[in-house]
Amino acid sequence: MDEHSALLAAIEAEMRDTARWTGRPHLSRHVAAALAKVRRPAFVAPGSERAAYENRALPISCGQTISQPYIVALMTDLLDLQPDDKLLEVGTGSGYQAAVLAELVHKVYSIEVIPELAQQAAAALAAEGCHNVILRTGNGSLGWPEQAPFDAIIVTAAAAHIPQALIEQLRPGARLVVPVGPHHGDQMLKLITKNEAGELKQRDVLPVAFVPLVSD
Repeated sequence: MDEHSALLAAIEAEMRDTARWTGRPHLSRHVAAALAKVRRPAFVAPGSERAAYENRALPISCGQTISQPYIVALMTDLLDLQPDDKLLEVGTGSGYQAAVLAELVHKVYSIEVIPELAQQAAAALAAEGCHNVILRTGNGSLGWPEQAPFDAIIVTAAAAHIPQALIEQLRPGARLVVPVGPHHGDQMLKLITKNEAGELKQRDVLPVAFVPLVSD
């Protein structure tokens, strides 16, 4: 078994192990296929390529991280994406999560607050042939009002509270996946859904550890 296949097997094993909390014993075939296609080594920091197929978070530049592949997989799966969904990612980071999402929808809107990271992610995505990710540098807590509403929003850093702007930019029937909690404290991955009447339903999915959401 090669390293990429071993990583996919490790992700599926962790999905089974955490199913009693997440309600997801396995990945959808579409998410599994996206993970199989995207090369994680293309998005890690120089010198970390040998660790890219390990199922763990890795440091990247600007004090940020590339998330654990299992967490990328789980968050993606929780969105239940359809190809025509309008999707917003808050926190482009290395670009890896965006690359996975880009395999599942026709267009990904992604915001990164740190200009250096945004530039690096844009270069990595272009090098990998990911041309359906629209990048913007700015405060992701404010969402992307000009493109709202969205069918799905994913936040890849921990928010102290769920940004109201993101709630407002959800279309009825939409899903928001976001880690919530203090830096160096208890954080919870949450799934928020908005029904056709605009009412919100919130579910705690799994304890997690993310870098904090930077809002300026």
